[in-house]
Amino acid sequence: MRIVIATWGSHGDLHPALGLAVGLRDRGHHATVATCPMYRDDVEGEGLAFQPVRPDVDPNNRELVARIMDAQRGTEFIFRDLLMPALQDAAADLRPAIAQADLVISHPVTFAVPVLAEELRRPWASMVLAPMSFFSVHDVPVFPPAPWLRRIAERSPWVSRALVGIARRTTRHWTAPVAALRKAHGLPPGEDPVYEGQHSPNLVLALFSRVLAEPQPDWPANVVVTGAIPYTRLEASSLPAQLETFLAAGPPPVVFTLGTSAVGAPGRFYEESLAAVREVGCRAVLLVGHHPENRPAVPLPDGVIAVEYASHAALFPRASVIVHQGGAGTLHQALASGRPMLVVPYAHDQPDNADRARRLGVARIIRPGRYRAARVARALRALLGETTWTEAAARVATQVRAEDGVRTACDAIERLALGRTMSSPP
Repeated sequence: MRIVIATWGSHGDLHPALGLAVGLRDRGHHATVATCPMYRDDVEGEGLAFQPVRPDVDPNNRELVARIMDAQRGTEFIFRDLLMPALQDAAADLRPAIAQADLVISHPVTFAVPVLAEELRRPWASMVLAPMSFFSVHDVPVFPPAPWLRRIAERSPWVSRALVGIARRTTRHWTAPVAALRKAHGLPPGEDPVYEGQHSPNLVLALFSRVLAEPQPDWPANVVVTGAIPYTRLEASSLPAQLETFLAAGPPPVVFTLGTSAVGAPGRFYEESLAAVREVGCRAVLLVGHHPENRPAVPLPDGVIAVEYASHAALFPRASVIVHQGGAGTLHQALASGRPMLVVPYAHDQPDNADRARRLGVARIIRPGRYRAARVARALRALLGETTWTEAAARVATQVRAEDGVRTACDAIERLALGRTMSSPP
């Protein structure tokens, strides 16, 4: 099959698409990854076909990243200021690839894909990276502007329905250009593209672990929960020699990371983290990204190292505690590592992911606005000193590592293709 996988966002959005594309290629299919132009080298470096799709973003533009990662307005900014103005451009970029495809797979914010798939009569599957994308009234997500509302919703089905209804009304006008695009392509208005409209009627791939969420009565009927999709080239990469030497020289360190998105707008994360490490007296690894300004201005004490990047799959199992932002990719690597974690959720799905880890008994949470050295030090002492966290993390890791996301997803895609082929008239 010729399969187009469309995605948009940070490396946390790109890597599952790459992992899935590699898995499909290894089964003999031809996979094209359609995404931001800045990812061309990542995709073509895997020997995969690449289709650039607008809009592109500059991850080094710290002002832009700060607006994207704002808990109150970040998601609205992405939709209204980045994606919707470029929607027609994205459709023009995607059209030639989809026209030649036997199947197309969409990401939650690749809004042009369902429109083109319907117009061009191409089979369409969708994927989600986190449970929040289902907006279930039976498993209400944590909304970044008011994370405390979920605990109220847990006590009342009425509150749950009201909360999801408010979210729908709030976002209704963000994606108005999608209806205009559908009309321009001769299609009816369709369902809300943020909610039912993002999910394919053929197959929805839930690319997360079942420990985070089980199917709910109001999920689409054709959801397959696959487990996370790893990106094997990154997982197999070795750690920098300097970091290997550091790890071998003492007990497991606390690892601090903000993934590939929040790292561009960290606030005082690294300064407060370093102060907390000094107070606790533990060893630490700071993953600071490619931003020189993220490196603490003061000299690092003995037992602390700062590096730009290291494979999470290689580093996390060698940590004592993992402090991270709660992005879907980082969270799954932390869950698989069997290490307890402190989650500092910034925006989008991160607060909901963090709350799910908390409910599993493997994580504590500190919001970015409350991330101060004294509070961080108290949380680290608890995570390092109480065995319940480590025991829960080990149990969860056993379940997560038993899942085979690539195989399960590829099987589901091939079943969809086979079913459509067998049901087609001769």
